[in-house]
Amino acid sequence: MDIIPSIDLRDGKCVRLYQGDYNQETVFSDDPLDVALKWQSMGAPRLHIVDLDGAASGEILNIQIIRNITQAMLIPVQLGGGIRHIETIETLLKSGIERVILGTAAVENPGLITKACQRYRDSIIVGIDARQGIIATRGWVKETGLTAPELAKKMVKTGVRRFIYTDIERDGTLTEPNFAAIADLIDEIGQPVIAAGGIASINHLKMLKKLGAEGAVIGKALYTGDIKLKQAISEIDHV
Repeated sequence: MDIIPSIDLRDGKCVRLYQGDYNQETVFSDDPLDVALKWQSMGAPRLHIVDLDGAASGEILNIQIIRNITQAMLIPVQLGGGIRHIETIETLLKSGIERVILGTAAVENPGLITKACQRYRDSIIVGIDARQGIIATRGWVKETGLTAPELAKKMVKTGVRRFIYTDIERDGTLTEPNFAAIADLIDEIGQPVIAAGGIASINHLKMLKKLGAEGAVIGKALYTGDIKLKQAISEIDHV
């Protein structure tokens, strides 16, 4: 199971939000590139970047920082937040991003997902972002009425082969992942699922591995020191 550090960008800084709330922000670094190099040096197999400004606005806004990080990385980078056009996907993949994460577009423009999967299947991830089981879009502020399994099954039919599941109410809380929802999703769709939201200990990671998660995106727990990246990678390799 991949343990994937997250770098959330807002106004050019590396931040964490509490439950996705833009009014509850903690700034962890003014230099996201330095943070990215740190996680790489500690053995991260890949990096997860979210453009929070992009998620809310609908277009990538921290593009120069993202490019700087991508060019400096020797490990693959996946990016989400505000990717809603095929041209944007194309540009990002050409600039060195390995995978793009589509969330809002999966709900609002399924035709884009179909086209993206036809062209770049292995580089497409759909973000399943749920609050109390219901998908939320546009930076997690718009409720959709769709359940996580409903959206995921629709996306499998369009050709999606990888998902990230985030429980919004647990994101940035250091409580625990929504193990039940993650297990259900893995069972329902039979495709790789990366888990995110609420991961606060190595035991949580061990549980996610047992449930069959392909990866785990960790944000706040790495920045607070609740999880030490080198130790986590070493222990999970031996589970």
